Amino acid sequence: MSVVELKKENRLGFVTINRPKVLNALNTEVLSELNQMVTMLYNDREIDVVIFTGAGEKAFVAGADISEMKDKSPQESYTFARQGQVLFQRIQELPQPTIAAINGFAFGGGCELAMVCDMRIATDKAKFGQPEVALGIIPGFGGTQRLPRLIGRAKAMEIILTGRTINASEALELGLVNKVVSTENLMAEAVSLAEAILSKGPYAIRQAKVAINKGLEVDINMGCELEGNLFALCFGEEQKEGMSAFLEKRQPDYKK
Repeated sequence: MSVVELKKENRLGFVTINRPKVLNALNTEVLSELNQMVTMLYNDREIDVVIFTGAGEKAFVAGADISEMKDKSPQESYTFARQGQVLFQRIQELPQPTIAAINGFAFGGGCELAMVCDMRIATDKAKFGQPEVALGIIPGFGGTQRLPRLIGRAKAMEIILTGRTINASEALELGLVNKVVSTENLMAEAVSLAEAILSKGPYAIRQAKVAINKGLEVDINMGCELEGNLFALCFGEEQKEGMSAFLEKRQPDYKK
């Protein structure tokens, strides 16, 4: 792959979008390679947490590539939007927990990519926005659906309809990001969060992610039924080790 890189280290997968000269803008090539990468991650049993970031010091992903979109027909634009939506849904449904390490601009498709990750850590210089209306279009990779679910309808409506940029501190206040750190501490903080997750039961972590994501798509009664089923599925070798370790006052030794 030429524009999407994967590095594996200590059960972590680091996915980097590498087009820094164009602020890691999303084009057809990036989407295609990200799709291949997601397939690899689905099948990789050595990776238990995935961290997404962008190359360079300025941008996580500054949006979709305007030069590629400019002359698309409505039919071609629909195909492009659906390509991004399906890919981003696949990222959201990865079995591994995902963390966006946001090192700069996260506009348009970049904000949408960050939102499909399970958790988001940003530098204090990061900026967010869905500025599509300034270009005469609307968000097309799920922004109109995920932003209201994350920060509420009224604030999402304001941000999308005005196309305004928000800084990292406002993103934290709104609940769009989990934590804001200095630029030099970004990856260390993302790895620290990942390691806290890795110290727990790997099967339980994956079931908890399914319970949260799928539960948000249904009413509370169906969500609790789903939770009960996934809770029951956790009772096995991993659960026995975890509970035995607790009672014996030792660290659990989880086997994959």
